[in-house]
Amino acid sequence: MNTNITLLDHIVEHCDESMAIALSSERHPLWERSCPEMNDIDFVRFGLLRCINSVDSGRHFLQTTEDVHGEALPHSTYFNSIKSSRRTKMLETIEEQSYRLHCSTLASHGIDYLKQFSELDQYTVKAADGHFIDHACHTEKGTNGITYAAGFIYSLNLRNGLLNPLCCVTNGTKRNQEIPALRNYIEQNNEKNKLEKSLYIYDKAVTDYVWWDRQKQHENYMISMLKENSVARFFEAIPFNRDDEINAGVEGYCMYEKDGIKFSIVEYRDPETQKYLRFVTTLPIIINPGTIALLYYKRWTIEKTFNNSKGNLKETKAWSSNINALKNQMRLISMTYNQMRAFEEISKTQDPELIHPSDKKYTRSLEERALVAKKRGRFVNPLLFKARIVRISSFTIRAIQNAIMTGKSLAWMMDALVARLVPRAG
Repeated sequence: MNTNITLLDHIVEHCDESMAIALSSERHPLWERSCPEMNDIDFVRFGLLRCINSVDSGRHFLQTTEDVHGEALPHSTYFNSIKSSRRTKMLETIEEQSYRLHCSTLASHGIDYLKQFSELDQYTVKAADGHFIDHACHTEKGTNGITYAAGFIYSLNLRNGLLNPLCCVTNGTKRNQEIPALRNYIEQNNEKNKLEKSLYIYDKAVTDYVWWDRQKQHENYMISMLKENSVARFFEAIPFNRDDEINAGVEGYCMYEKDGIKFSIVEYRDPETQKYLRFVTTLPIIINPGTIALLYYKRWTIEKTFNNSKGNLKETKAWSSNINALKNQMRLISMTYNQMRAFEEISKTQDPELIHPSDKKYTRSLEERALVAKKRGRFVNPLLFKARIVRISSFTIRAIQNAIMTGKSLAWMMDALVARLVPRAG
């Protein structure tokens, strides 16, 4: 990594590398084309700048690009490119390679928030959820005369905190359900060569036992909350080690049956709050029930990602009602988020004696909660004290925005992030 170049040049280099891998991975990519007015790398660069700059609209972005970065771009060229089906296919391929590069980079720095769960080594663990924002200004009303929010489904890799765009749900002209869109996405991707098994953690709306049972042949599994009105027949108890701290709070682990389909249910009582919950999964029974319970708790980490997107990047509104534009927006937001996530995660590995302020604050909060729980004869689940994925700090995002706006180097930006860290003790 050349840290002396500007931060923007580093991001462009990453895009170039992603493009080169994408081109080499296909024999004759149909999306490859030379566009003199705005080549594909510039298209991606402009898209990332639009997300990073926190602008209010496309026209606001174009004015900012000209006034701040000194690059004038015709409005028609930019807006037409966002809706281009070819650009959409191109960006899909580049975003996929960019995601893989970030995964490799974070792994090389030893970043793995699931490393204590060796039983999950063969799984890509995805906390997935729908995310809705305001529809675009010129979105046509549906047949009922109403417009709705534009919606997407994202997943967060619980191993490294990287965001993965799955699919669009609706452009706002009508109300669509998330789950059919998710199932369609998974089925379309079943034919791709997968090196790992996929585990989706979703809310209780996802439970379709027959469909998930079929997905096991494609090595797709799920964890969800059991619906209160769920009716199933007890089949058999599953033995587990109650003395292992990983199973703290687990009261029962059983196999149930419904419509001829067998699935596992974890009965969990939070040792701190005594709240009783039941989780359902299609995972093999060799997976510890405590792991299943904790993974569902970790699903809420994706909400912090959406908070970054809406709160810091100001991505609260669809760029267009055009489906291609929505797909491009979804992928560019993910690429922007992942670049910022990579910077922050790498900065935290530079000195083992230092820790991010948010991690220190969280540990102190847990210690205080543990003292209160002890007075009540209870305890905090010890797994909560392990490293966790945190919200990207506002400081990191502002540092990146300022470095790009002022032409600062990658080294300057990384030094600023490292200077933010504090000693572990004290």
